[in-house]
Amino acid sequence: MLKKFPLLLIALLFTAVAFSQEKKNPYGRNDSVGKYYDVRGIKMYTEVYGTGKPLLMIHGNGGNMGAFGGIIPYFAKKYQVIAVDSRAHGRTRDDRDSLSFEMMADDFDALLTAMHIDSCYVLGWSDGGINAIVLAMRHQDKVIKLASTGANLWPDSTGIVPSYWKDELKDYNNWQKKMPLTTADDKNTYKIFMLDWLQPNIPLKALKAIKCPALIIGGDHDLIPVPHTVQIAQAIKNSYLWIVPNSGHGTLQEHRDEFDKIVDDFFERPFKKR
Repeated sequence: MLKKFPLLLIALLFTAVAFSQEKKNPYGRNDSVGKYYDVRGIKMYTEVYGTGKPLLMIHGNGGNMGAFGGIIPYFAKKYQVIAVDSRAHGRTRDDRDSLSFEMMADDFDALLTAMHIDSCYVLGWSDGGINAIVLAMRHQDKVIKLASTGANLWPDSTGIVPSYWKDELKDYNNWQKKMPLTTADDKNTYKIFMLDWLQPNIPLKALKAIKCPALIIGGDHDLIPVPHTVQIAQAIKNSYLWIVPNSGHGTLQEHRDEFDKIVDDFFERPFKKR
């Protein structure tokens, strides 16, 4: 049975995951490896683990890099894992009013340039999955392959399960009752909420811009309807689709071992253009 997950609960889920991982290994708070880069008017916080081919990991709405705490150790054995707090998330502060997926994708492009990385593999979850797709659309030379789980292309009840969309509507109405917002925390949280309320707005035909191989992933009872995930995969020329059985939105947590292996195999597999 599909359960309802309001946006606030999803944000709390990402936070709880990050907190639990921090107890074992403080991803997102590891000052011994943490570093800030000046990126497009902000200081973007990163942590790098392992050596090898670079792999950028992009977290979801309201979260931080700690969301990947369960899988970083696996990938750090053979990749240079670049964990990052997205604009306005975690330790990456942004006091401006606007936020968009295009803006965030350009941030990641600029970050890779600042790190002297010509191209990398990309793994994104939820909003991070959207960011991975937009990065590959806007900066084709920077993405070798991408794996995107739990992404949507538009913010209505066909791109998000209707029950979740209705909960977002309730959250939106509650935010309007709080206006005008006065605290910096409220303004930032509202900006992050509005990112998913109004965006993304990506036509299927726009995915033709993606030239790299893509692994499109979704749970069979994800927050993203399975038909929508199938649409995304079908619209990308060099794509593969994986609908994870018995999984919700947290594919990489609910089925971690299988997720690690399949994504790693996809990154390693020689690619032949179709």
